[in-house]
Amino acid sequence: MILRREQAPDRPEILALIEAAFPEPVEARLLRELFASREYLPELSIVAESADGEIMGYVISTRAWIGDSPAVGLGPIGVLPQWQRRGVGAALMHASIDAATEQGEPAIVLLGSTDFYPRFGFVPADSVGITSPDPSWGSHFMALPLPAFHTGIRGHFRYAEPFSKL
Repeated sequence: MILRREQAPDRPEILALIEAAFPEPVEARLLRELFASREYLPELSIVAESADGEIMGYVISTRAWIGDSPAVGLGPIGVLPQWQRRGVGAALMHASIDAATEQGEPAIVLLGSTDFYPRFGFVPADSVGITSPDPSWGSHFMALPLPAFHTGIRGHFRYAEPFSKL
């Protein structure tokens, strides 16, 4: 498996992957809007490619905010059904965490499975002073404080603009 930054020519294959990975069209629509948004972070958006060049998985990262502090909003993340449960998603997560750390980002925040993301160090966001855009998300709203995180980074979390249209 090769992990690399997403490039614009990858987008049709990425969108097909997301459509295959998610039964509802909302993720693909969101992804199209995120690609066009000013909050899109191409340097933190990663594809997993097979040895024969097939894109097996993808994760997008966008600029987000904790109070007035910049942070990274992660997702959607998707893996083609035939590649699921084979380490592709985990590899994408590790690559995303490493890239955000190298860029000096203070935290990665996401909404997701409490069975999957804690293995990467994610904790309930409220436990590190980050409040959710929707309190009903509870412990599914998680954050990973990175080395640049400090106790002054606290407050309400805001996703990139396209998320507000969901």
